[in-house]
Amino acid sequence: MSGAHAAADPYRIGHYGGSHQYTAEHAGGGLVSKRIITGYGFWIFLLSDIIMFSAFFAAYAVLVNATADGPSGRDLFDLGNVALETAFLLLSSFTCGIASIGAQRRRRGWFYIAMTVTFLFGLGFVLLEAREFASMNAAGYGPSRSAFLSAFFTLVGCHGLHVSAGLLWLLTMMAQVFAKGFRADILRRILCFSLFWHALDIIWVGLFTVVYLMGAGQ
Repeated sequence: MSGAHAAADPYRIGHYGGSHQYTAEHAGGGLVSKRIITGYGFWIFLLSDIIMFSAFFAAYAVLVNATADGPSGRDLFDLGNVALETAFLLLSSFTCGIASIGAQRRRRGWFYIAMTVTFLFGLGFVLLEAREFASMNAAGYGPSRSAFLSAFFTLVGCHGLHVSAGLLWLLTMMAQVFAKGFRADILRRILCFSLFWHALDIIWVGLFTVVYLMGAGQ
């Protein structure tokens, strides 16, 4: 580098090793940093969601015996139906993981098939839960029947609404991949969706144990 250039650029910015390698490496590093920041921000959202569910769990634990001389979980819960719901959600979490791997490897067929199966399992879960709610309401055991049922419908229904929102998000991600391909921003959104879906799976395991298994055993 000449003296004039050295004076104008004393730290050799843009002249790392006489090539564009320095710039390219920093561009790649920028994408990685954005992905990490997006994931970190979404984890904060998930933690706030988990805090909300924790409050619902606490309310349910306090009100579980406040049946107002009405039915308890032992009288209402069909563990066979709930076991099928659990199987659907666990399998959907597995296929969601496969879809994420397909997206990282840019395999469109792999991604679409796995996401479609994830959607079908999630839809099956929502339909089974809706049938359970409808049958309880038809028998006169709606959320207004007792404090126990109010807490039950709030906790389980909130999780069901999250799954329903996740299904809409899933369809949106499939449409975006179809229209725009596996761009970096699309991959970040798929990462966030996967975190969301797996978090719902974890919450359901706790819900299945605390509400259904323990409730049916009372």
